[in-house]
Amino acid sequence: MQLSSVDLNLLVVLDALLEEGSVTRAAHRLNLSVPATSRALGRLRRAFQDPLLARSGRGLQPTAVALDLRPRLRLWLEQAEELLDRDARPLARSLTVVAPQDLILTWSDRLLARLSAAAPAAQLRLLAADGGRDGADAVRDGTADLALIVNAAKYPGLHSLGLFRAGLTVVVRAGHELTRGGAVTAERFAAAGHVLVSRSGRPDSALDRELHEAGHPRTVRCVVPGYLAALHLASRTDLVAIAPAALVGELADTLGLAPVEAPTGLRPLRVTQVWHPRREQDPLVRLLRSTLTALADELAGPTDGRPHGGLTA
Repeated sequence: MQLSSVDLNLLVVLDALLEEGSVTRAAHRLNLSVPATSRALGRLRRAFQDPLLARSGRGLQPTAVALDLRPRLRLWLEQAEELLDRDARPLARSLTVVAPQDLILTWSDRLLARLSAAAPAAQLRLLAADGGRDGADAVRDGTADLALIVNAAKYPGLHSLGLFRAGLTVVVRAGHELTRGGAVTAERFAAAGHVLVSRSGRPDSALDRELHEAGHPRTVRCVVPGYLAALHLASRTDLVAIAPAALVGELADTLGLAPVEAPTGLRPLRVTQVWHPRREQDPLVRLLRSTLTALADELAGPTDGRPHGGLTA
């Protein structure tokens, strides 16, 4: 398809159709007649050689081709509007970040303060990651501009940059048996009931394998998907929890938790920022990435540090 052979106004129609899922609503939004909008959809289908929208129930659902086009189309339209509007403010839009809830709790205020200073017209939208949806998926389909991922895998086709390593702390409720009686040996530690954080639901971890090899397998009584749930459970039971030191610092006093010395080394968590190449030159996403990097360097404590490795694709 040659650009010169396509009416670029059709892309505005396509954006409205994908947003509304209805020819009638798209026509109303664009101040066009329904027949004109329907004819435009026909021209779009011929240009892309794909139905783009297929009827489903009372509305229209995008095809796989349309889903792939949507984030790139939205970015192109934003850039076109900025190009044509001499008074446009390119940093005046929303930024969507997918991140674990514990990172949102410990970082969001400082991230928002820095972004507000650098881009006061921008809006920050934070979406909580969960076990059913990887942040990388949200970056791929355009739902998010960037994802913060713990112990990230390799994501083909995406860019990533390590931010920091987060140290872990063992905590129990105040007055727990492990807070009394001297040093917490591997035997005492393993004998206590534990709550394990696993976003995938797996009932063991590298620590469990290490303790098992040492002859002190621990007893995991409960598996939860996030650190906030683990800390609340530890505060109300005799279960032992392991959580990021920064999160423990935020909540220990409020929840009545006490840190205890781990009998073995705890591997820190690797936190990585991940984004799509189509957002590589987006000025607001570039600002977000540099802000996160600077914030990570500033907040890294004695048990934290920058991960090895750099940009990957």
